[in-house]
Amino acid sequence: MNTDVARVGVVGCGIIAHRYVAGSAAFDTFDVVACADLDSASARAFAQKHGLQSRSVDELLSDPGVEVVLNLTPPSAHMAVSAAAIEAGKHVYTEKPLATSLDDGRRLVEEAERRGVRLGCAPDTFLGSAYQAGREIIAGGQIGVPLGATAAILLGGPDSWHPNADDFFRAGTGPLFDIGPYYLTAIVALLGPIAEAVAFASTPTPTRTFGVGPRAGEEFTVDVPTHVVSLLRLESGAIATLTVSFEARDQYDSGLVVHGSEGSLELPDANDFGGEVRVRRGNGDWSPFPYASRGGQETRGIGLHDMLEAARERRSHQASGTLGLHVLEAGVAALRSATGGRAVPVTTTVPGW
Repeated sequence: MNTDVARVGVVGCGIIAHRYVAGSAAFDTFDVVACADLDSASARAFAQKHGLQSRSVDELLSDPGVEVVLNLTPPSAHMAVSAAAIEAGKHVYTEKPLATSLDDGRRLVEEAERRGVRLGCAPDTFLGSAYQAGREIIAGGQIGVPLGATAAILLGGPDSWHPNADDFFRAGTGPLFDIGPYYLTAIVALLGPIAEAVAFASTPTPTRTFGVGPRAGEEFTVDVPTHVVSLLRLESGAIATLTVSFEARDQYDSGLVVHGSEGSLELPDANDFGGEVRVRRGNGDWSPFPYASRGGQETRGIGLHDMLEAARERRSHQASGTLGLHVLEAGVAALRSATGGRAVPVTTTVPGW
């Protein structure tokens, strides 16, 4: 990659794409120049709203002027779009999960490495100031030796607000792979890679109803567990728990506490940027931990920015395909445990974490 500002093409013009493009003005490493979607009308409307060039998916992937593909398609299309972009010699940053199967995720990482292109994967919220402050607190020994963590994110599911909500209830998706990566990634970033997983899972609501869009009122079946509780043993020896759910109707509960030998660290919602960071020593009171915000860069796109900046500086980027693969395998291991009733090892790791 040259040292100029990278030209980015968005594939997938859904809800999250607006946030990425709106936030891109905060970063000097890339410009979003084009967009594409299988729904050409959606692509044209998105392009008009954001001042972009509207292309077909094939046109965007073959355009030599587009150096980076920002893959914001539904999870079922992540593999195909990322693989095509990598084959075209483009760098890729994809929304989570990296792929809907572990084999596909491995192939993407291997092919990106073989072709010498960068592969990044959301979430990037752990790169925000709140979670970076958390890393500094732990590294500085302010809570002693990390013993583990307790994380949870529970909500009602996307059927109430997403017009294509059924995509989030198919094999390779569900809450563990949609919202779970926020905390799986945060746990790895704070405490290191995951060694094995034990989990229990259920599907209390096997049939859902579209709440919005052209199919509002129609029912669809659910193919995956919608409430999962995981126990994760980390390579460091620390032990973490993670609860994810699409069953908490009209609720939103999200947070993480890291437990140490001398105190605790409370971090805000990992599904967003900012929020209060608090530390408690021993049996003392919780105290706010002040940290400096990155301002406009506290937004989706910071992972893409870091990937491109790292390419310029010839260093590893943080929200990497390797990290995305590790998080994907941790989720797969948890579901295998829930089915098989045993601990399942996680074979991948994240060097340097």
